[in-house]
Amino acid sequence: MSNWQRKPPAPCQLQPNRNSMNPTTVHYLNLFLGSGTIALQVFSVVALLILFGRSKNNRSAYLDFIDRHFLVLSFFIALFSSVFPLVYSEIIGFLPCALCWWQRVFMVPMLFIFAVALWDKDRRVIRYALPLASIGFLVSLYQNFFYYFGANSDLPCDATGVSCYQRLVSEFGGYISIPMMALTAFFALLTLLAVAHFYRKEI
Repeated sequence: MSNWQRKPPAPCQLQPNRNSMNPTTVHYLNLFLGSGTIALQVFSVVALLILFGRSKNNRSAYLDFIDRHFLVLSFFIALFSSVFPLVYSEIIGFLPCALCWWQRVFMVPMLFIFAVALWDKDRRVIRYALPLASIGFLVSLYQNFFYYFGANSDLPCDATGVSCYQRLVSEFGGYISIPMMALTAFFALLTLLAVAHFYRKEI
């Protein structure tokens, strides 16, 4: 038998400082995206509370608005969620970790799916986007759990050793981070899909 032994995975390492953008500009960008993340969380939670907490057949102006414009809202959430990670990685210099790459795998296709659906006004996009949004949400939830509550060594690194738990963005007392932004985007997309599916059946 061969004496070949499996090479151990690369240890998690902090990224070197590759920031090519002014730190003040990065800070204000983080605040802008962090504020948008919190607003999107409130928007989504309120929508779900109204959707599942009201009596059936009662119309809601809030849900009417979401149902009418869910293709537009979903497209722009997917757009921002696909573009700003590129800003962080390609302009600011924050290298994406393995879990970040997996979340991009499930987010970026939804940008094109919602773009085509918006062009054709096709509400059947729900059945195509739901699997991508659901799996992306689970991957993001996994990362956020270890990011906020787990031991650093429990989170995997890719072959380059890029850390999945380094605090590259930490705003609003540490609540807002890159993993939290990603989780919120998937959660908001699932909320929009839920409203478009369940509310449409009731009206």
